[in-house]
Amino acid sequence: MAEPMVEVFIFETRQFLEQLEQIALGSEEQGGFSEEDVNEIFRAMHTIKGSAAMMMFDQVSTLAHSVEDIFFYIRELKPAKVDATAITDIVLNAVDFMRIEMDKLDAGGTPDMSSEELRNYTKDFLRNMKLDNGHDPDIDLRKAKNAKKAGEAGGDAAAPAPEPEKKQYYIGAAKPATPAPAATGATSGGQHIFEATVFFQQGCEMEEVRAFGVVNSLKEKVKELHYLPEKILEDESATDTIRNMGFRLFFTTEMNFDEAKAELDQTIFLDRLEIKEVASVAELEYWPSQETIAITALENSEPIKPAMPPVQRDLTPAARKPAPAKGGDGAQMITVRVDKLDKLMDLVGEMVIAEAMVTQNPDLKGMELDNFAKAARQLHKINGELQDSVMALRMVPLEGTFKKMNRIVRDMTKKLGKKARLVLVGESTEVDKNINEHISDPLMHIVRNSVDHGIEMPEVRVEAGKEETGTVILSAENAGGEVVIKIKDDGGGLNKEKILDRARKNGILTKPESELTDREIYSFIFAPGFSTKEAVTEFSGRGVGMDVVVSNIKSLGGKVIVDSEPGLGSTTTIKIPLTLAIIEGMSVSVGGSRFTIPINYISRSFRPDEGAIFRDPDGSEMIMVQGTCCPVIRLYDMYDIPDAIHEPTEGILLLLEAGDARFGVLADELLGVQEIVVKPVPKYISRMMKTTGISGCTLLGDGSISLIIDPQQVHNIIFD
Repeated sequence: MAEPMVEVFIFETRQFLEQLEQIALGSEEQGGFSEEDVNEIFRAMHTIKGSAAMMMFDQVSTLAHSVEDIFFYIRELKPAKVDATAITDIVLNAVDFMRIEMDKLDAGGTPDMSSEELRNYTKDFLRNMKLDNGHDPDIDLRKAKNAKKAGEAGGDAAAPAPEPEKKQYYIGAAKPATPAPAATGATSGGQHIFEATVFFQQGCEMEEVRAFGVVNSLKEKVKELHYLPEKILEDESATDTIRNMGFRLFFTTEMNFDEAKAELDQTIFLDRLEIKEVASVAELEYWPSQETIAITALENSEPIKPAMPPVQRDLTPAARKPAPAKGGDGAQMITVRVDKLDKLMDLVGEMVIAEAMVTQNPDLKGMELDNFAKAARQLHKINGELQDSVMALRMVPLEGTFKKMNRIVRDMTKKLGKKARLVLVGESTEVDKNINEHISDPLMHIVRNSVDHGIEMPEVRVEAGKEETGTVILSAENAGGEVVIKIKDDGGGLNKEKILDRARKNGILTKPESELTDREIYSFIFAPGFSTKEAVTEFSGRGVGMDVVVSNIKSLGGKVIVDSEPGLGSTTTIKIPLTLAIIEGMSVSVGGSRFTIPINYISRSFRPDEGAIFRDPDGSEMIMVQGTCCPVIRLYDMYDIPDAIHEPTEGILLLLEAGDARFGVLADELLGVQEIVVKPVPKYISRMMKTTGISGCTLLGDGSISLIIDPQQVHNIIFD
């Protein structure tokens, strides 16, 4: 039971941390915390506090409590002086601490950092904020509120009533009724008995764990507590009972109705709450036993109505089925483990291969099989729809990754003394989850580079006639089978002469400077060890970072382009495929070998005319295509393949585009386009032949292996 609980805790805590970070950054930008933001942050910290306490992670729980106190103070007393920037710093520091602890826990470790320093700073800050606003710095608002309400109920706040002896009760054996305390005792405080039913959101899963969290959060704030089902974690049917009938609670507390409701309203994944006051202990002649309270509450309460219309249900786990979605009620959401999606994607890939092996089986050649062909077309249609559905499951919006860049811009502007804002466009654009995970680091480096190198200091911008605050625009859009991400700033632009000078010193010029285009010069910033900064700072000067961008993007099958205008800013464009799992490829034969080239790299294919291929002064083969001179690569030469066609006019030339480069690849024959599932190259193939420029392999319909060519890698190896 422990492992699923930890997974749920990590998942939900990380969601809250993302939410906290974005709310804090947005509030700081607006110059203050709105009532809604205060409530959201308070609720998130309150939930993290309770969940961490339940999991016995005290350092996280106590830190969340100290931050929660700040927003409790703001919410209750609405102070006139609130330093939004300083409070944002506190929230972000707490978020960073908790995020590190969650990463440790996720990796199988134990959260072991001390939050004492952060807690002390937070408490001192809250104390000073109370002083600045003319409030008692040592006042405990929660105790003050409870004392005030107790005084109002008893009629004398100055003379608090003595607390009755605390008792521990358990549901089960009947207990005899005990005499009521004296009139000056607990009854003067107004003890109330409530019945509540908590309904969790459909599809949230782990209802028994969430119910345990409700009990854990509530038990310290009530005198007596009962709940049904009684054995939440031990009883296997508890989950089904809670899911279908709700989680029933009966408790005695000094809280009034509104306070009790507000406390339960903070329950995570709460769909509906039903609560009513059954009785007041002050109205009773004696203190009832635990069992009496529970029985009385059950007798006086109305039957609980389930969220869905009553139907005959088999509540065994095997027979449990999701309820159908109601029209107009919104989408039904469930959380699925990532490894299950990966497994499903692998199975779909295997099905694509199996379909090709059946429909393209060599044994079927020359046979007239009308019924088989009809069934094969139907199979292909269903496979295509299944593939699209699985792809859609894996597609996630870039919003989360984009919003993380707000923190980067905020931290850098504070430390560099600059002013800049980040504008997000098209953050709802969806990409495959693997691409979304790998795009985060490249984006971080480019955004940092835009703020550090691009955006000028405020006084410099004013002198240049610009706004004091610079702008970095991060945008995304779908273009065919690719997603195009642009990072544009309105800074000073790239210094072409400075880049060229550094390129000369680093010895990375590949051709005469006069032949270099502006885009080729700007691309030098992605070279390993390249930096135009003379001094090493926290953010730049080491020559690392931008080369990571290119290597990561290329590993995703994408490309990076940089454009710049002096004084107006620069734009970095990233183009990557929407998915890497199953792609379309053109199969070609070279001698007795098969190769596959991703279709999105192929510009055109044709049979060269006699004499169309010639040699340049360096001896390299070239061909003129639409007025452009393009290099030519012979695959049989590159991979030492015998029995291949050597005469270009008898083969086929495929014109490929990899980034800004265009080159031709000579093969024997086109075998056709098919969907390919990328798999790693087997070790025995690597031992038998050179696999330079090969990104993987796939299985063809006849069961043979086809090596997948990476055009970008081939170009870099041959021409760099």
